[in-house]
Amino acid sequence: MLWTLIRRHLRPYLPHVAAVAVLQLATVLATLYLPSLNADIIDNGVATGDTDYIWRVGGVMLLVAMAQVITAIASVWFGARVAMGMGRDIRRSVYTRVDRFSTEEMGRYGAATLITRATNDVQQVQMLVLMTLNFMVMVPIMSIGGIVMAIQEDPGLSWLVWVSVPVLMVIVGLLVTRLMPLFQRMQDNIDSINGVMREQIMGIRVVRAFVREEHEIGRFRDANATLTDTSVRIGRLFVIMGPAITIVLHLATAAVLWFGGHRVDAGLVEVGALTAFMQYLLQILMAVMMGTFMFMMFPRAIISARRISEVLETAPTLHEPAVPTPLPTADGGATVEFRDVTFSYPGAESPVLDGVSFTAEAGRTTAIIGSTGSGKTTLVSLIPRLHDATSGQVLLDGVPVTDLARADISAAVGLVPQKPYPFSGTIAHNLRFGDPSADEKQLWDALEVAQGAGFVRERTTGEGDAVATGLESTVSQGGTNVSGGQRQRLCIARTLVAAPRVFVFDDSFSALDVTTDARVREGLAQHTRGATTIIVAQRISTITSADQILVLEEGRIVGRGTHEELLESSETYREIVDSQITAEEMA
Repeated sequence: MLWTLIRRHLRPYLPHVAAVAVLQLATVLATLYLPSLNADIIDNGVATGDTDYIWRVGGVMLLVAMAQVITAIASVWFGARVAMGMGRDIRRSVYTRVDRFSTEEMGRYGAATLITRATNDVQQVQMLVLMTLNFMVMVPIMSIGGIVMAIQEDPGLSWLVWVSVPVLMVIVGLLVTRLMPLFQRMQDNIDSINGVMREQIMGIRVVRAFVREEHEIGRFRDANATLTDTSVRIGRLFVIMGPAITIVLHLATAAVLWFGGHRVDAGLVEVGALTAFMQYLLQILMAVMMGTFMFMMFPRAIISARRISEVLETAPTLHEPAVPTPLPTADGGATVEFRDVTFSYPGAESPVLDGVSFTAEAGRTTAIIGSTGSGKTTLVSLIPRLHDATSGQVLLDGVPVTDLARADISAAVGLVPQKPYPFSGTIAHNLRFGDPSADEKQLWDALEVAQGAGFVRERTTGEGDAVATGLESTVSQGGTNVSGGQRQRLCIARTLVAAPRVFVFDDSFSALDVTTDARVREGLAQHTRGATTIIVAQRISTITSADQILVLEEGRIVGRGTHEELLESSETYREIVDSQITAEEMA
């Protein structure tokens, strides 16, 4: 999976990769040439006292060294460009795929692991590519070239190469075998700690409300300790590697000096050649060491690539049609029709919706009510195609939503979700989410209808020169710096600015008081005239004026009609009305 992932995203950078290879080849050749020049100076210049020869060969040595530095810098520059660009492309691929996930896939993975895979895992692959590009030519040529040059300088000491290199490779191989499962565990631990942190941050109000800070601190402590323990175990292996490699290097150096010294004393080799041989042996071992550092990154990169590929290879359950059917253009709303719709979540024992059929006509209001868990939210989520029906059809103006382009559905259907979610930025930025070209008048008109203009006018954020008011005041991620009712009104206004043909309000008035609720509905009745309006509500007062009310119970429609008709015909509806009237009287 690692090779497939890299090959797929490295293709646009092949010219840069070729440049890296050429530059590294030049760097390695220069590096291999320097010890020979040094030996030449010692044997033919220093030993004979020929100063001119020393200056002449020394100048050549200086030029070679300068060329080595320049090519090395250029090689690293091109390699960094390739690695960083490829990392950017992989992150973009992950984001694009996740953006197409349905609620089902999002639930399967979870936000914490998707964030880790798009950041930490991509970084591991990116760093491996960077190291590989820096050493992919250097390591093999330096090793092979160093062996050839060392043997050329003194064949009698070549056995030191054949002993020290395998010893070094065996040590590294044993360490890599131990590291592989630890890297897998480490990535899982990062997922876990991200999940705990995200849950605690998102649910901080609940934690404080139940005074569970100590419990949550304990959860985080456990996750943190597990990650730390795994990191320490990996660190111990890395700590062993440094001294092991150093011992091999020092022993090899000592062996060259010992055995080489005897050969110099016997007149079998000159001092300059022995010096060059020692430099070549150190270059060989350093090349092997750099290669081992690169291969040390392979286990973790392989795990990370596997996790990234798992996301990229997950086929979204919601497929864009190959040839989308255009949505009929018309003024006013679009008719929403459910034809014998059944929906089941994966692995569920029974369907959430079972044989649901109804029509929400343009210009009319359809309300949906039922007990908790009756399937109301699931039903309305099928309209903007957040899910696909297990069986049956959902149609917009007679066209199945599965045949429509997602952009056409988004333009036609505006959903105010059960849990409103403003994005970080200004209020104006949030309101223009559905229509970036909307002017300020449109924004204020939408806020007036949603009963949010008052608090927006009075809103001030920031300090000093960064003070912002009104539409330019800032909203934090998720709207944590505004109240629940203000979040709902901002999200209602955001949908109004988008001006869809179908408005879907999924219990979008629950945080509003009765008076504000009535004013919002009164404003919506005027603003959305001609559009199709579908309202999910728990409060009877919100839906009494609806043209059609659907009563859901265990995923089935058990009653339909107006408020007055249902009071006569539906026992379930009467029970809901009686329970709310009794609650109000008790209050």
